[in-house]
Amino acid sequence: MPATFDPVWTPGAGLVVAHDVLGGVFALNGGDPGAAGRPGGPGEVTYFAPDTLAWEALGAGHSAWLSWILSGGLRKFCESLRWDGWQDEVSALDAGQGLSFHPPLWSAEARRDIRATSRRAVPVAELLGLGRDTSRQLGRADPGFLGTV
Repeated sequence: MPATFDPVWTPGAGLVVAHDVLGGVFALNGGDPGAAGRPGGPGEVTYFAPDTLAWEALGAGHSAWLSWILSGGLRKFCESLRWDGWQDEVSALDAGQGLSFHPPLWSAEARRDIRATSRRAVPVAELLGLGRDTSRQLGRADPGFLGTV
C-alpha cells in the first residue's frame, strides 16, 4: 500500500490478509491474474506454503475463507505440519514471532518426520524473507511481496 493515499492504487498482485507462525502467507489475489506465480483468480485467497515454497489456490473468496478459518478449517489444513506439543510451543511465542525449523519444512527430512526437526522462535519477518529468498535460490518463481510484520 502506498505511504500516501492514491485513489487509483490497486493491490495488483494481491493483499496479504494473514501470516502463520510457520512462515505461511494468506493473500487475496488482486486484479493481476498469475502475478507473483499465484494461482487462482482475482478475489481468491491463496496460500504461500512454507513446506512447498509455492502459492496454492484455496478456492474461496475472503468471506468464505474467513468462515472456514473460524469454523476450524485450519485443523485439517495444517495437520501434516503439527507434532506432539505444538500447541505449547506456539502459545509460548510473542506477537510477531514464528518458528524456524531445521531441517526446513520444505526439505525431504522435515516432510518425512516433522517431529525430528529442531525449532526455535524467530521474528516472522525473518521467516518471510527466508521463504522468499530460498524460493528464488531454488529456481522457483519469485513469490513476490509476502507482507510485513
